[in-house]
Amino acid sequence: MTSLPDFLRIDPTTRHISLDGRNPAFYSDPNHVYAALHKHCPTFYWEEQQQWFFTGYDHVNALLRDRRFGRQILHMANREELDLPEPQAHLANFDLAERHSLLEIEPPEHTRLRTLINRAFVSRHIEKLRPEIAALAERLIDGFEKDGKTELLSSFADIIPVTMIARMIGIPDEMGPQLLKWSHAYVGMYMFKRSREDEYAADRAAKEFADYVKTLIAERRRTPAEDLLSHMIHTEHKGQHLTDDELVSTTIVLLNAGHEATVHQIGNSVRVILESGLPPAELFRDEAATERTVEETLRICAPVHIFQRWALEDVEVDGVSLQRGNKVSLILAAANLDPKVFSDPLTFKPERREAQNLSFGAGIHFCIGAPLARLELNTVLPILFRRLPDLRLRAKPTVKDVYHFHGLERLDLVW
Repeated sequence: MTSLPDFLRIDPTTRHISLDGRNPAFYSDPNHVYAALHKHCPTFYWEEQQQWFFTGYDHVNALLRDRRFGRQILHMANREELDLPEPQAHLANFDLAERHSLLEIEPPEHTRLRTLINRAFVSRHIEKLRPEIAALAERLIDGFEKDGKTELLSSFADIIPVTMIARMIGIPDEMGPQLLKWSHAYVGMYMFKRSREDEYAADRAAKEFADYVKTLIAERRRTPAEDLLSHMIHTEHKGQHLTDDELVSTTIVLLNAGHEATVHQIGNSVRVILESGLPPAELFRDEAATERTVEETLRICAPVHIFQRWALEDVEVDGVSLQRGNKVSLILAAANLDPKVFSDPLTFKPERREAQNLSFGAGIHFCIGAPLARLELNTVLPILFRRLPDLRLRAKPTVKDVYHFHGLERLDLVW
């Protein structure tokens, strides 16, 4: 890349950049911006976000594992010391739901919660779900195959992940549409476009979501079932059971993380494959080829782009001096495009044998649902392209204004 897009300003001397994260030219095609950043300024201070960002593969990979950084800071210092604002009253329900979230806490609480649920998500247990995932995918395709067209997100991608994670937890299939509504409102808190209305919507969703989970907890206390919620309620770790608030937070984060990103990734993957011009029959010719194809789609079009960390002590990284209480951002999707690690990084090349993508993170906060997401992708994508061998894009897909997530508004297909 010889010139920068007009919406990106980089000062390599100060390592400051200016970039409007709401600009469609950016969030519709962030990979080309990441390529420019790798070339000119892989570690930078993003002026609009008032934060240091890291995009280099080695830095991102190391920082995800570095115990000098964490998802939590208030266990080590108070708000006054860190000059942090007080919690906002209109987000009280959201903050309560987040208080015990696996994504937001550190050991020893994180270790206790993760230990209680980890067994359900290890690969050998998840693999047993393959026939169920495949049957669901086949049934959904049966419903639209004869039409010769579909909007794939609503007819396929939205349904599979939420159905599977809900079944694992012990939530009826018919709750799927409501869970999607709550989840979409809830994760609005993490988007660059977040407005006051988004905050109110997220808080309402958090309260309704929590109230529903509490009714389920009461039912499972009375009548345990063979599901993850019953397991979390009735299993103890070192003599301790999860509290109701911990159960609510954990269930919400599992439901959100268990489907939101996978919905985006199914759509992103189908788009990338169709735009590549590579023959799907070859990409999914066997299990090994399928796995390589899925991992390459995760590398080049990750559904979640940014993880944040607090500096838990004064520390220097790549020449940047950080003080305890500073927050930094790691752009996983940009690390996946580091030209020092991946050859021709903007090109979809399923045959590549290079580093592991960082789309699921790393370290103690590595995505607990990664085995489930990978199984869903490795199961449903081959079925889709086998059942619809003439699949093609009906129109150029539009990317949603949901950065730092990356997903499509619609995916209209014909065959």
